[in-house]
Amino acid sequence: MRLVFFQPDIPQNLGASIRLAACFGAGIDVIEPCAFPLNDKAMRRAALDYAPLADFQRHDSYGKWRENRGSGRMILFTTKAAACLWDFSFDPDDQLVFGRESAGVPDHVHADADARVFIPIRPEARSLNVSMSAGIALAEAMRQTR
Repeated sequence: MRLVFFQPDIPQNLGASIRLAACFGAGIDVIEPCAFPLNDKAMRRAALDYAPLADFQRHDSYGKWRENRGSGRMILFTTKAAACLWDFSFDPDDQLVFGRESAGVPDHVHADADARVFIPIRPEARSLNVSMSAGIALAEAMRQTR
């Protein structure tokens, strides 16, 4: 199981997600460019001391990630989905993809997804924080696949 973040905007969210991946034993991929410098100093600040525990990979572009992602379905988490998280069946090698905090993912990424999943929230609420969404999604996926 891997968490994949498409061009993240907020370093603190990426840091929280690195910690999440490290604690759950999941891999984590970042598709660049990011809206912030993704250097060693920034990573240490954002991920605290969890970065060495995470299976972390950087990709220069979406195309590079697609070339190197290996097997497993691309599961896109989006508000523009038909499948509810609670009804979706995960596989152990799924790659859970999350878009930019400010803009999600472009249409071509939507088109590439093997499945699109949403996390049900109250209708009057706009959205969840991306690292919180990743935590909810990863916990459910790992609960199912153990």
